[in-house]
Amino acid sequence: MISLRPILEEELDMIMHWRMQPNITKFMYTDPVLTLEQQREWYEKSKHDTKNIHFIIQYNQKAVGVLNITDIDRTHQRCEWGYYIASKEKPTLKEILSLEWNLYDYVFYTLGLNKICGEIFAFNKAVIRMHQMCGSVIEGTRKKHIYKNGEYYDVVEMGICKEDWEQMRHRFQYEKIIIQSSTESNP
Repeated sequence: MISLRPILEEELDMIMHWRMQPNITKFMYTDPVLTLEQQREWYEKSKHDTKNIHFIIQYNQKAVGVLNITDIDRTHQRCEWGYYIASKEKPTLKEILSLEWNLYDYVFYTLGLNKICGEIFAFNKAVIRMHQMCGSVIEGTRKKHIYKNGEYYDVVEMGICKEDWEQMRHRFQYEKIIIQSSTESNP
C-alpha cells in the first residue's frame, strides 16, 4: 500500500543519498553533490514555502521515495510535479498508477488548482507512457533543452487539466491513498 506524508528532518540524510544515486539523477536535470548542511537549510526553507510541497512516498509503511509538487501558481492555478522511487522495494505499476490518480485528486480538489504539469526526458519513454495511461497528454517537446554530462537532451512536456480529469476519472478504478500534508491550508 502506498501513502504520502511530509518529510521528517531525520530523513534528510537518507534523501540526500537517494538524490545523489546515478539511477535517480539519470532522470533529473542535475547531478548534485549535496551535504547534510545543505539539506537542513533546504528543509528549514521548505517549512515556510507555499509554492512547493514535498512528500515521502511510503510503500508498505517504509519510505521508498520522494514526490514533489512544485511551482504552485495560485494566479494561473497550476503546478508542476515529479517523483522518484529510490528503494529496491518498489510499488507495482498498478500502485504507481493509483498514486498518480490520487495526486490528480489532491491537486484539483484539495489544492484547488486547474492544471498539473510535468517534464520528462524524451528518452524516458516508459514514464511518458505511464503518464499517458493516467490521462496526461503530451503538450510539446523542447528540443535540446537540457545540457547534462556533455550532451543535449530533449524534454517532453506533459499535463492534465481538471476538466479533462473530471471527464475521465470515472474510467479508472483506483484505491484512495492516504495523503498527509501539513500544508493543505496554505494560501
